Amino acid sequence: MTQLLPQLSAIVSDKHVLTAAEDVAPYLRDQRGRYLGYAQAVVRPGSTEEVAAVVQACCAARTPMVPQGGNTGLCGGATPDASGRAIVIALGRMNRVRALDVENDTISVEAGCTLAQVQAAAAAAGRLFPLALASEGSCQIGGNLSTNAGGVHVLRYGNARELALGLEVVLPDGRIWDGLRGLRKDNTGYDLKYLFIGAEGTLGLITAAVLKLFPLPKAHALAWVALPDAESAVSLLSHVRAEAGERLIAFELLNRQTLEIVLQHMPGAQDPLPGAPPWVALIELADTDAAANPLELIERILRSALVSGKLSDAAIASSEAQAKALWALRENASEAQKREGISIKHDISVPVSGIPEFLRRAEAALAAAFPGIRIVAFGHVGDGNLHFNCSMSEAAANAALVARQAEVNHIVHDIVHALRGSISAEHGLGQLKREEIIRYKAPLELELMRGIKRAIDPLGLMNPGKVL
Repeated sequence: MTQLLPQLSAIVSDKHVLTAAEDVAPYLRDQRGRYLGYAQAVVRPGSTEEVAAVVQACCAARTPMVPQGGNTGLCGGATPDASGRAIVIALGRMNRVRALDVENDTISVEAGCTLAQVQAAAAAAGRLFPLALASEGSCQIGGNLSTNAGGVHVLRYGNARELALGLEVVLPDGRIWDGLRGLRKDNTGYDLKYLFIGAEGTLGLITAAVLKLFPLPKAHALAWVALPDAESAVSLLSHVRAEAGERLIAFELLNRQTLEIVLQHMPGAQDPLPGAPPWVALIELADTDAAANPLELIERILRSALVSGKLSDAAIASSEAQAKALWALRENASEAQKREGISIKHDISVPVSGIPEFLRRAEAALAAAFPGIRIVAFGHVGDGNLHFNCSMSEAAANAALVARQAEVNHIVHDIVHALRGSISAEHGLGQLKREEIIRYKAPLELELMRGIKRAIDPLGLMNPGKVL
């Protein structure tokens, strides 16, 4: 330590090597408050060359490194362990837009750019960067790529993996891989960028990326739809897709318990529809043609769905303010639940057609094992991703349930696995699901993953204890 910290100060300057307890504290606890770690220091490099020099120094000293972006992750993937040996490498100073190529529909950005910053830069050029998350004002592109972030527009534009064309990565020994190519066709061997996207910083530090841009939508329509059950949601999704095609950019689903918690804990939240329907969907259409009328289209689609019994009621936003209010009901679901108290959270995905069966089986099994259990289910039904969270309404009962989290997880995840789904759709594994995944990954898959880790990070210094 006595030799390493002066070296790091020489690389990035004293003011960007944080060691005081009050300075490092925000970097040592995850967003949910589940994990608290310790570190020798937090280092804030300002360039790729500084990142490489920091990594080289840490590698020479056999010191573990924990890459960190906006620290908005939900599985403890950016939190150091309790040993206090690690150096946290925070990339927030690397926040420059390096290039924007309108003709190629690409933007090249550094890893510390917030998602909102990238969205704004694209919009200023008349383009769309479609990744959209509730934490977009603070999450950073490096973290988005490292966790293969999803969000509300995946069914139209794909995950972060589908939005990246090229990467710049500092490897665990400090070498820089320059893969910043804005090519949509490059069939010259292994596509290395996909090793690092979704690896949660265990194979290297993403320092920059070339991202895809799209035409900026000029007309929108948003509807809040009442549904009798999850089967109706899947049927309605299929109907809307058939009628709207690529104009459908979001299809979000919430059960009644989710909405009740939002209405209770978020000031100003109002229920858009009477009757307390058991499920609601938030559907958004968008068109790049300013003369198009997606409002007329969504009205026609919902009218026919109402006649066929796929929905029971609907409210369509007639202003931007109403649209923001509807989106707030969905985007505040996680925050409202946080204010409600501790719950056992699951970020699962199954084939879209399997969502109703998953809900039936999981709710029945949990109710039998834990009478009185409360299910808060919401998410991106358009791509098969549900946030399926469990709690009890009374504090003592909830504490008892949380103490049996492993049992709850196995019930939920066993059903997901039986439906050939995933126990982590968009949040990653981090340290939260590092052991749980062993129950569901085939031994050969884990063997291959460990082999890749050994090949790229033979000393095991890059974000140890995460994913594997």
